[in-house]
Amino acid sequence: MLDLLITGAELVDGTGAPRRRADVGVRDGRIVALGTVDEPARRTVDADGRIVAPGFIDPHTHYDAQIQWDAGVSPSPLHGVSTIVGGNCGFTIAPVVPETTDYVTRMLARVEGMPVASLQAGVRFGWSTFGEWLDGLEGAVAVNAGFLVGHSTIRRLVMGEAAVGELASPDQVAAMARIAHASLDAGALGFSSSRAESHRDHHGDPVPSRHAAPAELLELCATVRDHEGTILEIVPSAQLYFDAEVIELLTAMSLAGRRSVNWNLLGVLGGEKKIRNKLGASDHAANHGARVIPLTMPDPQAMRLSFATGFVYDMLPGWAETMALAPEAKIRALRDPAIRGMLEQASADAPWWANWPETTFAQVVAPENRRWEGRTAGDVARERGIGVFDALCDVVVADELHTGLVPLPIDDNAENWALRAKLWRDPRVVIGGSDAGAHLDTIWTFNCISSLVGPSVRERELIELEEAVRLVTDVPARMYGLRQRGRVQLGWHADLVVFDPETFGPEPVRTATDLPAGGERLVGGATGLDHLFVNGVEIVRGQEYTGERPGTVLRSGRDTATVPIPADQ
Repeated sequence: MLDLLITGAELVDGTGAPRRRADVGVRDGRIVALGTVDEPARRTVDADGRIVAPGFIDPHTHYDAQIQWDAGVSPSPLHGVSTIVGGNCGFTIAPVVPETTDYVTRMLARVEGMPVASLQAGVRFGWSTFGEWLDGLEGAVAVNAGFLVGHSTIRRLVMGEAAVGELASPDQVAAMARIAHASLDAGALGFSSSRAESHRDHHGDPVPSRHAAPAELLELCATVRDHEGTILEIVPSAQLYFDAEVIELLTAMSLAGRRSVNWNLLGVLGGEKKIRNKLGASDHAANHGARVIPLTMPDPQAMRLSFATGFVYDMLPGWAETMALAPEAKIRALRDPAIRGMLEQASADAPWWANWPETTFAQVVAPENRRWEGRTAGDVARERGIGVFDALCDVVVADELHTGLVPLPIDDNAENWALRAKLWRDPRVVIGGSDAGAHLDTIWTFNCISSLVGPSVRERELIELEEAVRLVTDVPARMYGLRQRGRVQLGWHADLVVFDPETFGPEPVRTATDLPAGGERLVGGATGLDHLFVNGVEIVRGQEYTGERPGTVLRSGRDTATVPIPADQ
């Protein structure tokens, strides 16, 4: 007898093949029957008029902390995601010792936009090694979850406070490599790092990985070559264009580790010229036997920013010191006309996300600001007869920094949607970069996959459903070498999503205070999702979690196979 039988659905199997009518039979967490299935089942799901597809895979998340208190890593499964990869950008919560947990917690809170009080309440450090941390997740997760081990966390463990500001000695690099090897032995899917200018810790200093010499980074990248089924990941730069040094470093990383390097994030801002420059890193790597894979987002770069965290704003010249201040000191600074003038002048030639006249007050707190909610700073300035930056700062100060500020996206137009669709189909590119689990009050890209498979197929008509599904299932699965996941295929793991192709898509995003210690975040589910099964067990029905925890803690080698780079093929 089958454990589960899904009948009447149109099967989109993840390979890109045309959809076809097929029943899907599941036993012991595996797909054991496809086509016309007559075998009886303990549970039968009538999926007439629905699509059944592989569970979606999100290759770039930051659920390392949240998974400690939320086995369902909400809201990703509400959008059909059955498998996540965390530990990106060099930021992980293992390995640690008691002396480093406070720094790691506060660094993660700052650089990945998580309330520090929520992390302190929700993450109970009871481990030291990466393996002990993974062991603690066994049997306790709803989704399949794999994690990279992070450079900044390892560097802090070995070097202490000297991890910020100093070069590592040969002995210290060797110690970091030993820890990386131990983490990979225990099941880390690979090694991650960051050299991005936007990544600063809670003191306003560059995170530890940014103080590493290239030789240190390459020696740590080399650790993955000794471990089956591993990969490398990095945020190489926050600049619009890659210079020759970045392009050479990406290639060198891949060759050092004999593995693919995926990097975050290739967007369409900057147009064809920027895209050619950054895809040039992949071509340069291929010409030298390496593989460099950019991740790209399928949606416009919408953000809700806040002076409370200062994330992104601290990239503006001269802003980092003010954004790193404690809340009361930051409020005093923003009241000071001299500091306001300095900040305004420093942002005169700022990117799109600091275009003050077109920045909307998406959420306000102080009663006197209620009338400004939904209005732009330019509107408020005109109505009050004051300068735009003064109008913005007045609202932010009255709200004690908690104003939700939404810049006007500049890439939500036909030209940029066409560029996105071109990137989706480029074999050098993988869809990812959601950052789900991070920047909780800033971005809502956790819904990017349901947006692609839903509106971008149905309403924008930019891509066929079969291809959209392949791009968020089989493609990321093959990048990571996931064993028998990413397709609906006989013998493969029964990670399955059932949805209505006529209605599937993101619901409006809202603010919730459901984090530990009453922390706030942006959340939102999806319409048209009927069921999500992980290893044959239903974890989402409609928009409700079932409470089941059938997820696999993915470990390198056991659950992943090595994907050779061109030099080794």
